Amino acid sequence: MASSAILCITLALINSICISLAFDTRPLLDICVTDPTGIGKCKDPKFVTANDFSMTGLDRPRPFNSYGVAPVFASAATIPGFNTMGQTFIRVEFAPNGFLPPHTHPRASEIIYVLEGTMEVGFVTSYPDYKYYSKVLNKGDVTIIPFGLIHTVRNVARGKSVITASFNSQNPGFIFVPDSVFAAKPAINSTYLAGAFKLYEKTVKDLQTKMWFI
Repeated sequence: MASSAILCITLALINSICISLAFDTRPLLDICVTDPTGIGKCKDPKFVTANDFSMTGLDRPRPFNSYGVAPVFASAATIPGFNTMGQTFIRVEFAPNGFLPPHTHPRASEIIYVLEGTMEVGFVTSYPDYKYYSKVLNKGDVTIIPFGLIHTVRNVARGKSVITASFNSQNPGFIFVPDSVFAAKPAINSTYLAGAFKLYEKTVKDLQTKMWFI
């Protein structure tokens, strides 16, 4: 009898743990505005305002980084009302010859819309094909980057280009290939990288001293 009771309690505990680790693919509440007083808390609806769901200045000029790119984010990190909505939105200005290094978003697909200028956008399929699909996009054009694939984005206009991009994740993740390989801390073994990239080890060590995506 005692063993049966222990078994029932054990099964109940396992079930409780499984439920607590599970998640719903859609929000369980209409809104869950981030409460600044605690991580993972929703703000009391009595104190939620329309300002919690919007921001201004997405089109305000920003300084270009070392790649000639100036991004600005509308996300759960900048707009409390984005929390649990599974969305991230960015506006990116590109200087002439500006580009984003090859990168991937491990938790989202991406839709890119060209507001101004001309952009070349492409993505590479996975092993064993490694097929590269690229296209030059002009103002008003839109394209999609499939979930998790490495892709390239560069300005091919004579002047500035501007895009917007939306992701179907609250935290899509940004993995820039050069950064993740050559700027890893602690550094990845240079002999290994030289073999993997068919480079001289001296070249790899030089790359590991560079300032990457900032």
